[in-house]
Amino acid sequence: MIRDTMINTANGMIPTSSSSANAQSPGLKTYFKTPEGRYKLHYEKTHPSGLLHYAHGKTVTQVTLAHLKEKPAPSTPTSASSSFSASSGVRSAAARWLGSGNGSRALGFAGGNGGTKSVSGISRIGSLSALSSSNSMTNTNFDGKGTYLIFNVGDAIFISDLNSQDKDPIKSIHFSNSNPVCHAFDQDAKDGHDLLIGLNSGDVFSVSMRQQLQDVGKKLVGAQHYNKDCSVNNSSRCTSIAWVPGGDGAFVVAHADGNMYVYEKNKDGSGDSSFSVIKDQTQFSVAHARYSKSNPIARWHVCQGSINSIAFSFDGAYIATVGRDGYLRVFDYSKEQLVCGGKSYYGALLCCAWSVDGKYVLTGGEDDLVQVWSMEDRKVVAWGEGHNSWVSGVAFDSYWSTPNSDGTGETVMYRFGSVGQDTQLLLWDLEMDEIVVPLRRGPPGGSPTYSTGSQSSHWDNVCPLGTLQSAPSIRDVPKISPLVAHRVHTEPLSGLIFTQESVLTVCREGHIKIWMRPSVAESQSSNSETVLSNSFKDKPLLSGKIGSSSYKQ
Repeated sequence: MIRDTMINTANGMIPTSSSSANAQSPGLKTYFKTPEGRYKLHYEKTHPSGLLHYAHGKTVTQVTLAHLKEKPAPSTPTSASSSFSASSGVRSAAARWLGSGNGSRALGFAGGNGGTKSVSGISRIGSLSALSSSNSMTNTNFDGKGTYLIFNVGDAIFISDLNSQDKDPIKSIHFSNSNPVCHAFDQDAKDGHDLLIGLNSGDVFSVSMRQQLQDVGKKLVGAQHYNKDCSVNNSSRCTSIAWVPGGDGAFVVAHADGNMYVYEKNKDGSGDSSFSVIKDQTQFSVAHARYSKSNPIARWHVCQGSINSIAFSFDGAYIATVGRDGYLRVFDYSKEQLVCGGKSYYGALLCCAWSVDGKYVLTGGEDDLVQVWSMEDRKVVAWGEGHNSWVSGVAFDSYWSTPNSDGTGETVMYRFGSVGQDTQLLLWDLEMDEIVVPLRRGPPGGSPTYSTGSQSSHWDNVCPLGTLQSAPSIRDVPKISPLVAHRVHTEPLSGLIFTQESVLTVCREGHIKIWMRPSVAESQSSNSETVLSNSFKDKPLLSGKIGSSSYKQ
């Protein structure tokens, strides 16, 4: 049977003198309980209150985690004042919502990023001053490493130092003619351009994150411009953007017209980009550029209506899309073929995310449900019921491990989270050995057949490769309940990120909260900063391989 866990509603208020707690609205709690302990609100990030423009509210804030490694150029010495930062030794990758959200990696809290304290004043003055129009001014104190949050509000991109408790960003980048709506960071980029920004106008930019932080102005510097003057798709807005894992500079941009375009950052963004006419708007099709110098190099027509979010599996083999038509579609990226997919219970799907091992895909949308898709079974294997409004962000917690392991056996268990327009963060545990899987329908009017565990051999005939399934019957899909339900913001939420030390939640209006995991929160309350730093050094890193979600229990 399905494990039916109770929703935890026993969260209490705790007194605190921190600035983040003082900013809390009445009724919001500063921690929430899980079986492994309390997650405590550590601090918040937001945009400067004096920089709200008329466009604020027209776009939804998304957030990306960016970890900059040591600057590769040996000729530029790094700051000697850079104390130990846990993030500098921890594997990190990009994460972005509404949608993907599960690609996030670790950060550290043992002080700010190297050189940040001496830099933040200069950077803030330069980035927020109306007079800073020169691109020649550089921030010489920036030492080229650290963990940062990139988020969009109105007509601006803001960058905050995640390792600093300063609430305001250290950098702002403003766009004069359109609003940024999506972004992605590639920590493994082989050259300078590692940050992608997609605009409401359909324009796309690639830039160097390090170069933006070094410059004290408030405009993009050294940017490559794609789809300039709507040369590719007639000004259809960007909806989601992602680097291709291991793609050597390739990236994919999804648009509201149902098309995805594949670009190569090493090619000129203004080359010829004409494609053949789409013959059937209802069918999936791929068209390649006519010339070798063209950029984008391919157009994927995925669906009618908007593609709301895209997410690559961690190995880059598959790409998942969710759209206004309510369908999840999973494609083999290299073969350019549809693998599987299906429809929501009703309404549009808004977000999607992969498990680290590539076995499961989460989706959320307008039916208030969190769907768990099995790649092995090519079918929905569970519905998460617990939100009271649209689900706007989902993510697997690849750093969570089963508490109180006794070593008697091995059970595959997954922890994942979801956020919604009901302002709630929900945490879920998925134990596949206890999920009841419907095998096939009986005769009309009869009851479906069930079996415990994954039974893909029974499902192959029902779910052939490359087909989209209709919306399932409510009785055909097992239901799971959330482990925790906690109201974390006053405004509707738009995304979440799991890191090794925390959970980050973001609302549509651009406010971000960092919730420390129980082990980290306890260490900070009982030990000195030095002891905390040493605990990070000794903490084993999670492997991104297939076995990373298997736990002994």
